[in-house]
Amino acid sequence: MYTKKIYFAGGSFHELQEVFSRIEGVSGVTAGYINSDIQAPTYDEVMTGSSGAAMGVEVLFDPKRIDLSSLMDILFAVINPYVKDKQGDCEGPMYRSGVYYTSAEDEPMVEYHMNFIRNRKKIPAVTGSQLTLNDPNSDPEGIRQCYAEAMRLQNFTPAEDEHQHYLKNHPETNTNIDFALLKKLNIIR
Repeated sequence: MYTKKIYFAGGSFHELQEVFSRIEGVSGVTAGYINSDIQAPTYDEVMTGSSGAAMGVEVLFDPKRIDLSSLMDILFAVINPYVKDKQGDCEGPMYRSGVYYTSAEDEPMVEYHMNFIRNRKKIPAVTGSQLTLNDPNSDPEGIRQCYAEAMRLQNFTPAEDEHQHYLKNHPETNTNIDFALLKKLNIIR
């Protein structure tokens, strides 16, 4: 079976690992540390910010069963790329969002998808009797500032064993992602 790898970051790597491990066509997901400034960072080093790493996941997938664009759609359905270094209760540079590729053939698709995300207009909301775009991250044309990175992977260090499949091993853990809704929408198994 031919497989490819892509790396995603955005909030808790525990949550991302659980989401992507339940996607049809994904054969493996490893929680870890992306683009660290130091070799083989530990969880504690990442959490203090001293490593410069993002917490994320390595996704191993079969491109004949699911394509990179669909995986990116899922990522941006469960994280908010318009918030800097924050997803739900997770806050700090280690929780930044991003897509990291290793293959030159994936770069055009990643950039194409990211251009869509960067140029997505905010949907106007009705407040009282007014139509408003009250979003501090919006410009006058309604385009929000995108903080998600898109770049070549420099390095990836798998997280310690206790962080692998954490939510599967600790189902009582509160999450920012609504797994029941994702299942109901047939996004995850």
